[in-house]
Amino acid sequence: MSTFFPRPGRRRALLAAAAGSVAFGLLLWWLLPLGEDPPSGTITFSTGTRAGVYQQYGKLLQQEFHQDMPELRVTLTTSAGSQENVRRVATGEADFTITAADAVETYELSDDNPGATRLRGVARLYDDYVQLVVPRDSPVRSVADLKGRRVATGLPGSGVRLIADRVLKAAGVDPVEDITPSSDGIDIGPAGLRDGRIDAFFWSGGLPTQGLQKLTPSFAFRFVPIGADLVAKLHEQGGATRYYRSTNMPESAYRGLQNGAAVPTIAVSNILMTRTDVDPRLTEWITRTVIKSRDRIGSTVHSAQLVDLRTAIYTDPLALHEGARRYYRSVKP
Repeated sequence: MSTFFPRPGRRRALLAAAAGSVAFGLLLWWLLPLGEDPPSGTITFSTGTRAGVYQQYGKLLQQEFHQDMPELRVTLTTSAGSQENVRRVATGEADFTITAADAVETYELSDDNPGATRLRGVARLYDDYVQLVVPRDSPVRSVADLKGRRVATGLPGSGVRLIADRVLKAAGVDPVEDITPSSDGIDIGPAGLRDGRIDAFFWSGGLPTQGLQKLTPSFAFRFVPIGADLVAKLHEQGGATRYYRSTNMPESAYRGLQNGAAVPTIAVSNILMTRTDVDPRLTEWITRTVIKSRDRIGSTVHSAQLVDLRTAIYTDPLALHEGARRYYRSVKP
């Protein structure tokens, strides 16, 4: 028995099928590799301290790179943070890294900056938030109150150290003479605060940071606000401080800790970066993987959810790498 399709219904079905084919084709265009043979070889990706977002994000990116480029070996190396990451890429010790924009500009403006002109941007990723942490019962209510106290300002070579010293100076606190500084990072700083070895510590990272999340169930702490007036004083220092902007740490950043209140603080953007001599085809593939893996990685690392194709091209102070530019041009509407 034959089946009869009324003409209008058949037309609608054909149109629906055509639309579905177009949609499927666009999906394949977005997901399929850029060429027949994925890049191969070995690259080094410098991340950050253990328990920090750079390290967590880097591990997940490594898995995504392996899926898209199975013959590419990606070696992850931990580091003190942004300042060390910039120098590693500039000098060829690493090929890719994540770093804060202020650390890039600080390196470029430094008298000791080998390879600075070779640095290039791949993608703007997400923002770091400055988090000044004290015990909940601490008398410290402002940055100025840190005078005379034991304060962890981050590892030498970290982005935390760079911004903490500047924030302290803006508040009239000498980071050497007015406090007892320590070099605790996010890996040991929370434990130092809990054990009473330090009175406060600075951290600059994506929200939320794993090292702080782990402290939440066992120790009552809070964040010290860093207001817009202090950010204005920061800008008076000139140079890379132009990358600091006043913002609020959302009340949902650390659930059950902030009592539904946002915390005034400072944000600075993070950049995925490389060098001019890194193969453009490889960089194009890397860029595509970073963008298309956003949602999968974002389900684990919340900061990755903020990676956005519309803003990824803004890698100031770095010009885009040629491979990254090719990718953004290929997806431009």
